[in-house]
Amino acid sequence: MTFTAICHKNDVSEGGMGFFQAGKKSVLVVWPIGGELKAYRGRCPHADMPLNEASFDGKTVKCQYHQWGFDSASGKCVTHLVRNALHPYELRVEGDEILVDVGPIKQPRSAA
Repeated sequence: MTFTAICHKNDVSEGGMGFFQAGKKSVLVVWPIGGELKAYRGRCPHADMPLNEASFDGKTVKCQYHQWGFDSASGKCVTHLVRNALHPYELRVEGDEILVDVGPIKQPRSAA
């Protein structure tokens, strides 16, 4: 496992979420009310749309494009009878940083 620092631990508070980049990969970090920090791939599994403007009520992440909702603790879809779920990433907190294992990281290409 290769963990990458994604943000400061104060960037996400209980009941909140944040959208971050690890190279080319996007990461959605959520902290469900009464639960633990979770990290998911930052794209909706329904239509592979980015979740950078998703809404979060402390319990459910809702994609802004088609209004699909996902339980923030499990990643499972709660608005449709499907098996679609947010793709989880391993997460840990070390010191003041939130680290996530997103696999190998490719850096974005620089503008020419």
